[in-house]
Amino acid sequence: MAKRTKSSDRWLQRQRKDYFVRQAQQGGHISRANYKLEQIDQRYRIIRPNQRVLELGAAPGGWTHYLESKLRGGMLIAIDPLPITSGQDTYVIEGMAGEEAVDQEIAEILDGAKLDLVLSDMAPNISGIRTVDQARAMDLADMCLDYCQRWLRRGGALTIKSFQGEGLDEWVATLRKSFVKVNVTKPKASRSASREVFVVAQGFDD
Repeated sequence: MAKRTKSSDRWLQRQRKDYFVRQAQQGGHISRANYKLEQIDQRYRIIRPNQRVLELGAAPGGWTHYLESKLRGGMLIAIDPLPITSGQDTYVIEGMAGEEAVDQEIAEILDGAKLDLVLSDMAPNISGIRTVDQARAMDLADMCLDYCQRWLRRGGALTIKSFQGEGLDEWVATLRKSFVKVNVTKPKASRSASREVFVVAQGFDD
């Protein structure tokens, strides 16, 4: 058996103490991410029955589980190269967002219809070099905006995870040219020490 490092021991201790990790385990949720989306939804009311939703970076399925409980009669397309725990009515695409084959499959599932909401919990592969990691995070944000321009209906919404740092303020300013309302928020379920924030854009008008 591999010996645990000090950093992995610290991570395990933090997980055991974390209120939202314990709540997820006790409530039968896949991960604490469920609470992040729930808190965003409670504040901004972005998810409603009968919507068509595209979820990027869906593994392991924390957001997917929450969405399936809210989208009665709707459509959910969940994308990730890693396994996603999902219900039988969810369209699961194994692959990386932005790959041609993945984009083609999205288009085939939609069959000319438009999305009501684009969600992204994607994060870059961490190199440890902050400027590089931030640039990669902003590249993912640009991809999400491209997906909106291709498939989001007029009046639709976008919610993505991003990270405080260089380029975020400029990207949010750009977003305000395409959406009526744009907010940057940090739900209580996000760890206070994390640079993680969520950008909620509503009223697509591109």
